[in-house]
Amino acid sequence: MRIETLAVHAGHGVDPSTGAVAPPIHLSTTFEREPDGSYREGLVYTRTANPNRGQLERAVAALEGGGAAAAFASGSAAIHAVIQALDPGAHVIAPKDCYHGTLRLLRELFARWGVETTFVDMCNHHEVERAVRPATRLVWVETPSNPLVRVFDIRWLAGLAHAHGARCAVDNTWATPVATRPLALGADLVMHSSTKYFGGHSDVLGGIVVARAEDDELFARVREMQTTGGSVPSPFDCWLTLRGVMTLPWRFRAQSANAAHVAEFLAAHPRVTAVHYPGLPSHPQHALAATQMEHPGAMLSIEVRGTGANAMAAAGAVQLFTRATSLGGVESLIEHRASVEGPETHAPDTLLRLSIGLEHPDDLVADLDQALGGAR
Repeated sequence: MRIETLAVHAGHGVDPSTGAVAPPIHLSTTFEREPDGSYREGLVYTRTANPNRGQLERAVAALEGGGAAAAFASGSAAIHAVIQALDPGAHVIAPKDCYHGTLRLLRELFARWGVETTFVDMCNHHEVERAVRPATRLVWVETPSNPLVRVFDIRWLAGLAHAHGARCAVDNTWATPVATRPLALGADLVMHSSTKYFGGHSDVLGGIVVARAEDDELFARVREMQTTGGSVPSPFDCWLTLRGVMTLPWRFRAQSANAAHVAEFLAAHPRVTAVHYPGLPSHPQHALAATQMEHPGAMLSIEVRGTGANAMAAAGAVQLFTRATSLGGVESLIEHRASVEGPETHAPDTLLRLSIGLEHPDDLVADLDQALGGAR
């Protein structure tokens, strides 16, 4: 089935007890045992399994073309589970340009537990190859990257990982399975912050890891982190996210089209020195993006002429965009990324990150135009 059909039907079903078309929310933390000691549907305790979480996991696994998925309380918790599934002493290769929370987890938390990480420019394949060690167990890929919107070659990186006995995991949050399906390109695991496009309405926190096969050994460890560690989403969080999944293909395509319109406008604006968006022919990885992304996405970043103060002033002058951290919701957001990430940021001080929503693109263009200081 095509992704629109999967989004509506995967993980769903008419409730057998009532005939309800919309799934009920199963808030119970515990489940009754049968007289013989068995459990109906294998449900024991909501930390280990819950009907709403099971529905969400089946739906997202289907969208990504995977065999199984494990849902978590946040995207950071999902990343944490993948890294914690490695043995102490393992070596990870990760991009320099990626989500700041991922960098902090690898540098500050897991370094203390004996997991070493080499951060590389993943567009430079020679640099990636030089980073491989005998202890390398994971190549972590985030594409498009946050906040410079760079695109990395999943097929090549997965091939490199497998050639050295390592795994490849892809943070697919910005692309979603509507644009990119990393498992089909050779990745072993896919991670999403489901807070973003899956939920889609800025009202639910979550993360999810999808594996190519349920019997994958690394995924079995991820599942153990989920159920034993207990960083699971609530039934209502799962219900909200599954509701968002149903409209994901249509929302993402509309937001991507809006972003392309906005990016083209900004590329010609005299107060903008650079636009980072893979849908523009000027983007360094435009050709690669066209081969592994069906849509260029709804995220872009720009560099404002002048100094960081000029960028902050532009963000401060918007009237339709909302100044807020996050992305993927129906409303458009703008953020001065360097001030959010702090001293260790890789974001230029003049950079603004934009998450494009479902407003009319001409209204978004008009707001950015006035905020940047007038006509082109």
